[in-house]
Amino acid sequence: MTQRVLITNDDGIHSPGLRALARAAEQEGFDVVVAAPSEEASGVSAALSAYTADGRVAITRNDFDGIPAYGVAASPAYIVVLSTLDTFGAAPDLVLSGINRGANAGRAILHSGTVGAAFTAAAYGMPSMAASLDVLSPLSAERGGNALQVLDEASDEAHHWSTAADYVRRLLPRLTTLQDGFVLNLNVPDRPAEEVKGLEQATLATFGQVQMAVAEAGQDFVRTAVEENRDRADEGTDLALLTAGYATLTTVRAVAELT
Repeated sequence: MTQRVLITNDDGIHSPGLRALARAAEQEGFDVVVAAPSEEASGVSAALSAYTADGRVAITRNDFDGIPAYGVAASPAYIVVLSTLDTFGAAPDLVLSGINRGANAGRAILHSGTVGAAFTAAAYGMPSMAASLDVLSPLSAERGGNALQVLDEASDEAHHWSTAADYVRRLLPRLTTLQDGFVLNLNVPDRPAEEVKGLEQATLATFGQVQMAVAEAGQDFVRTAVEENRDRADEGTDLALLTAGYATLTTVRAVAELT
């Protein structure tokens, strides 16, 4: 029986990474449905939030390449919950979230809407994977870009989404043996496939790709900025391996009790 997969993300319904992931799942023979935020929803973690009018969550059909797709005025985790209620057709058997614009690595994955969607799926008993492309890394800066530059639409399309999608396809069989409550978190360098050094199992760095800093403060305001953090990553962590040019895979669990 063909498995049904929900594709979602936190970058929004129009992101190229979302399309690449949906195509990859379809090519592997899954029954694919896409539902993602109507607008970018980065950093919302597993928040169950929605924008409503008269109590209604707006849903807009945005099909692409023959794949049913919906833009939803809600957070990624909320969309996952809606999917379990047959909102976008039959409920999915598994969830793929991404391909995120920027790495989701280190303990900062707690804050990611892309990873939050995968955690929510796991909480509802569905195998799930979060996938991200490291478009903000020093690897990009070496090619003459600004590592923390805000990307325009043209440059966004030019990234190596297909490289990350190929790694997702390679890892899909692992979802069938994934322990309940756990999530696969994949990060892939923004390089052609032949330039990625391979896939490594990784531990989480103790921090994220970037950290928040106070750029300016006054009596009644504060202005923040982000600073790259990865130079301090310990050997064997996802950030260290990713910076060295490896794709990384970490199996993580969001909610667990002490036994």
